[in-house]
This record gives sequence, C-alpha cells and structure tokens, in this order.
Amino acid sequence: MSSKFLAELSSDYEKLFEAELGYDVIIYAGEESNVKEIHAHSNILCIRSQYFRTAFSNEWAEKKDGNFILMKPNISPHLFNIILRFIYCGNIELKNLQGPEVLKLLIAVDELNIQQLISYIQEYLIDHQTEFLHQNPSGILETIYQHESFTDLRNFCLEKICEEPEIIFNSDNFIDLKAPLLEILLRRDDLNMDEIKIWEDGVLRSKI
Repeated sequence: MSSKFLAELSSDYEKLFEAELGYDVIIYAGEESNVKEIHAHSNILCIRSQYFRTAFSNEWAEKKDGNFILMKPNISPHLFNIILRFIYCGNIELKNLQGPEVLKLLIAVDELNIQQLISYIQEYLIDHQTEFLHQNPSGILETIYQHESFTDLRNFCLEKICEEPEIIFNSDNFIDLKAPLLEILLRRDDLNMDEIKIWEDGVLRSKI
C-alpha cells in the first residue's frame, strides 16, 4: 500500500513540474540560440540539492520580481529538464540519450551536486555505453579526470584501456592525450603492452 502512495506522490509532483504552477525560480538553460526559460520551485530544489540551497541563499541569490534567477548556459535545456524531472518525481530515463549526452548529463548533475544521479549515471555508462569509450578515448578520459566524483567511471575506463590499450594508443586523438594521464597509464601494472608496438611511436617518446 505504501508503494502505491509513493507512486501517487511522485505523479503529483510530476504534474506540478509540468504545470509550473506557483513557480518562484526562473532558470535560463543553454546558450545563444538554444536558451530556454525553465520554471521551478525553490523549496523543492533546495530540499533535493545542496547546490540550490547555496544558490538561493541570501549571500548568492539573484532575484527579479520575486523570482530567483539562475543562469546555466553550460547545461542544455533538454538535459536540465531531465534533471528537474528527477528532482521532482525521482524518475529518469537514459535509454534515449546517446553516449556523449549521457556524459554531459553526468557532468551537469555533478555540478548541481545531485549525488544519487552521479552514481546512477556512472553505472549506466559502464553497463550500457562501453562502445562510447572507443569513439574518443583521450577526450573522455581527460573529461573524467576533471571530476573527482567520477571514481567508478574513471576506474572502469582505466581498466578497459589496460585490457585493450589499442583503444587509446591507436586512436586518432592519442596525440591530444595530456602527459600526466599518459604517465598514469604507463605506470599501471595491468597495462597490456604486448598487443601494440607502442614504443615505435615517436609521439609517445616525445610525451614522456
């Protein structure tokens, strides 16, 4: 019975999110031609995220006509709506997103300090988007290393690269890999160096 009530509560909050009744937050998500105005409720956002508690505090809050104003040009309207739907009703659907979008979503929820989603999205990427790593391994690895909370994804990527080093060493973007990350890879005991002739590549020698 209690699960039924929780489902009804979630549905009611979803309706509140979609109807935008009584909102007191205006979020401008996206940049340039892709900017969209999104409405929300400060009480709900503050309960669910420390980021919003800080953003709406007396010290940091920006208000206009009684509404909190939040500018988020680095998060697309589509991804911000996905995040808000989770905040309101605890539901999130990732299967319709491509790997790059899921990674951007992970970066966004890390910025907004939504801890449940940081763990969940990392797990989703590991379980369902392993082929994404092959598309731009250097860029993905560097992005992951910029976020300390992406521990699970970072460990997975390093282990995957060590198992199949050609993923990164034979990629077109290998030359862009930062020297500190290359050093981390080369120092790992589980790096399978026998599968490629990495030391024949002059680019590698120049990076060490």
